[in-house]
Amino acid sequence: MNSSLSSFWVIALNRLIDRLGTGKAGAVIFVLIQLIALAVACTYYYISLGEVPWLEVVGMLVFAAILAPLFIISIFDINHQLSASNHYIESATKQEKLLNQSLKENIRRLNNEIDDRKLAFQAKRRAIEELRREIAERKRTQQELDEQEVLLRSIVDSSPDLFYYRDNSGRFAGCNRMFEEVMGLSSEQLIGRRADDIFGKGLTPSVLNTDNEVQQNHVSVTLDVSCQVNKELRWFEMRKVPFFNPTNEYIGLLGFGRDITSRKRAEQDLETAYKDKGKFIATLSHELRTPLNGIVGLTRMLLDTELNDDQRSWCNTVFSSAETLGNIFNDIIDLDKVDREQLDIACESVNLADFLNDIFNFGGLIAQQKDLEFKVHQDGVFDVHVEIDPTRLRQVLWNLINNAVKFTQQGTVTLDCKRVYRGQTSYLEISVTDTGIGIAKDELSRIFDLYYKVPDLSGGNALGSGIGLAVSRALILAMEGDIHVDSNVGEGSTFNIEIPLVLTEQPVQQVYDGRPLNILLVEDVPLNADIAINLLEQRGHDVIWAETGEDALSFIETEDDLDLVLLDMQLPDINGDQVARIVRSREEFDHLPLVALTANVRRAEEDLAGVTMQGSLAKPINTRKLDGVLAELFPHSTKEVEVEDKSHDKKSTLIATQGSELLDIETLEDFVESMGAQSFLRGVQLFEKLWPNYLKELEQALEHKQYSEYKSVAHKLKGAAGSVALKVVQQLAKRMEDNAETAEDSQLAQWLIELVSDIEKGLKALHQVLDVAD
Repeated sequence: MNSSLSSFWVIALNRLIDRLGTGKAGAVIFVLIQLIALAVACTYYYISLGEVPWLEVVGMLVFAAILAPLFIISIFDINHQLSASNHYIESATKQEKLLNQSLKENIRRLNNEIDDRKLAFQAKRRAIEELRREIAERKRTQQELDEQEVLLRSIVDSSPDLFYYRDNSGRFAGCNRMFEEVMGLSSEQLIGRRADDIFGKGLTPSVLNTDNEVQQNHVSVTLDVSCQVNKELRWFEMRKVPFFNPTNEYIGLLGFGRDITSRKRAEQDLETAYKDKGKFIATLSHELRTPLNGIVGLTRMLLDTELNDDQRSWCNTVFSSAETLGNIFNDIIDLDKVDREQLDIACESVNLADFLNDIFNFGGLIAQQKDLEFKVHQDGVFDVHVEIDPTRLRQVLWNLINNAVKFTQQGTVTLDCKRVYRGQTSYLEISVTDTGIGIAKDELSRIFDLYYKVPDLSGGNALGSGIGLAVSRALILAMEGDIHVDSNVGEGSTFNIEIPLVLTEQPVQQVYDGRPLNILLVEDVPLNADIAINLLEQRGHDVIWAETGEDALSFIETEDDLDLVLLDMQLPDINGDQVARIVRSREEFDHLPLVALTANVRRAEEDLAGVTMQGSLAKPINTRKLDGVLAELFPHSTKEVEVEDKSHDKKSTLIATQGSELLDIETLEDFVESMGAQSFLRGVQLFEKLWPNYLKELEQALEHKQYSEYKSVAHKLKGAAGSVALKVVQQLAKRMEDNAETAEDSQLAQWLIELVSDIEKGLKALHQVLDVAD
């Protein structure tokens, strides 16, 4: 309160001094003091005395006037001090207010900062909690991954299949335990290293051999490989695939291997069983054919003697039964070939009319034996050349005609032939219809099944092996054709076949018609040389025979009038290509024509690359092709003729004999026509003397594991068989030659067994043909 009052007077006094100035303010205060003193004195004296003594009052006024300046000065001084104090107080108050305001601001900021720090702390706590949860989750995930990895690794390592991974540089990046066992190395020894670094160049295991193909070509590869695992031969089916990143860049190779040892062993057991079966069949056929041939031959001789009707009937029955048994043997051999997928279709250009004429003649002969009528119906143009396998198609048709005759006691057998077009493709349709016992409807679906035989009218099994129709169906399907049957019991059957045809043009040939030539024949197989010499001498040429390459060079050196050299490519001392290079290296022999004789024209062309040759002839020599070569080399003595189709005389008719599917009919007819049956027969007799020696040489070569010798003898046998038109024997000898150094010993031995059987069957068919053609 005092502070407020003093502040009020200080403020009032300061305002007065400010308004009037110090002097006037002092005068005013002086007057106010005198007035106050007068009022106080009067009031005091009046109250105390009841009256006012003016003299004393004046005295007091004088006294007040003396003291008033001091009082005024004091008041001013006090006022000044109070004013300064007040100013100080106000200034301090302002400073305090400012300080309070600043303090409040700082407090506010501090509060805000505290709030921010609280929020940050809370966020930090939340982040820490989140981080803790994430760490815990990661630990849990990592633990699960570790457990899964351990589980996966356990599964992979316990798997019998192998697995490995190689990066784009070819280094191993991972594998399982089976792969370690296969390689014989641990993963630590494999990972990070290339195969060549581990095993050395050229020593890479077979399981890795195709990795480079996958890496370079970026293609998947599947193959079977064998490996020694713990001293045991194991087989794996390997699947190798390229591995790419999301941008389709190659980053590595994945290899998977499934253990197929049991399957391989089963396959080997099956193959062994097939071989054993083939060996058994070949042995059985060989052992039974020898007495069977005796039966057939002696029966034929008996039929040529004077017999009464009963004896002739019995002999015919024996002969027919023996022939049927021989056909069964043929079916069994073909069945074995079907099982081993060895029924090759070899198409060649033939005149369709001539081919069908052979079938007609055969059908007529077979039907005549049972006094059946054989009818032929043709629809379409057949005088064209087409690409077919005449041997296999002839085999099918003869089988169907034989069956038709066998199951027909009286009536007719009809052969219908049609050529039709479907779109741009030409088809040959042939139907064989009989008036025999027929086939029940419920039996038709099984008629082509292996070993199936339709019951006859008495309820028993029909005659036959149940193999022929199954083999026929396999052959027709291999020709991309179709075969089916329609039949009614008691009304006969109709077997229909259909095969596509590819038309070819009839060839035009130049025929040599000039002077006799002086020819050097270089051939190491006596039979081949004998046949070739006969062919050439039949045409009036003079022939010099050289058995070796050295002999050939000597003759070329000493004989001045040679017109031509027919040069075999495989000789016992130096091969034909070497002989040709030696001859062509000398200028004086530039004019001498050289013609290669070879069973493989393409290979001969490769061997003779860079050597000037005037032509080549495939063995066995075809007379038309021989004439063509001579006509080309000596054009001043040639004439052009159309290649004549086979004549339909007795010879062509009788060549359609049972078993002739084993022969090269075209070559046989060519040789017989050119040389005569008797001249060709001498070549056959020479082959009969030679082939046991070839067989003995083959057996000795196999026994001593001399595979190159086995190959050489097989080559000679192939040429000899081709020279006497033994087609099946020639094909088998070629297979023996081509695989002599790669096939297993058991297979090479199996071929020897088949060879004996094929030669015996072929020679039998060949003699039948020559007997008829003579």
